[in-house]
Amino acid sequence: MEQPYRSPTPEEAVGQYGDLVHRLAYAKLGSRSDADDVYQEVFLRYLRKRPAFESEEHAKAWFLRVTMNCMKSFWGSSFRRRSVPLDETLPAEDRPEDGVMESYLRRLPEQYRAVVHLFYYEDLPTAQIAKALGRRETTVRVQLMRARQMLREMMEKEDE
Repeated sequence: MEQPYRSPTPEEAVGQYGDLVHRLAYAKLGSRSDADDVYQEVFLRYLRKRPAFESEEHAKAWFLRVTMNCMKSFWGSSFRRRSVPLDETLPAEDRPEDGVMESYLRRLPEQYRAVVHLFYYEDLPTAQIAKALGRRETTVRVQLMRARQMLREMMEKEDE
């Protein structure tokens, strides 16, 4: 007899889904500190709600959806609306963990970053990405195609 799926404890959830949540938030927001805020909010919601999942796939979908919702809330917050971008003349942080590809990805429009991240870094199929982002599957495929084209153009421009 097959045992029913047991939802992870908060500690297990952080271990199992923490990287997924943080990488998605960073890919979409482009800032480690903003990604940290979203990460914290996602796991606080998990701790408060303690949802029961039917399967591991259901749990992963929940974390993806809640991460996306937290990012939407983050962008719409009154704090964010009142913040002003830093002067462009300030030196950028030199982070060795940032690769060349990540710099290209950060230059993509926001709507494409999450799709590209989920497809290439989290290895999710387009159907699951569409469900997690609340978009149609055809929209996700078109966004992937456009993002690839933009990345190709950026790389070709830099090669010149």
